[in-house]
Amino acid sequence: MSVAGESGGRAQEMRQKAREMEQAAERATDPDERQRLKDKARQLKEQSEQQGGTGSRGTDPMV
Repeated sequence: MSVAGESGGRAQEMRQKAREMEQAAERATDPDERQRLKDKARQLKEQSEQQGGTGSRGTDPMV
C-alpha cells in the first residue's frame, strides 16, 4: 500500500471514530460529558480532513 493510501485509511478510521463519539455524545446525559465528546469528535474530523486531504491528492511532501 502506498503512503497516500495508508494516510487515507487512517483518515477513514478517524472519521469513523468521530461518528461514534458524536453518537455517544447524543446519548450522554451529563452536559459536560456531552460537550467533551462533541469537542473530541470535532478534533478528530479536523485531523482526518488534514490527513485525508494530503492523501487523497496522492502527493507525498517528502518526495
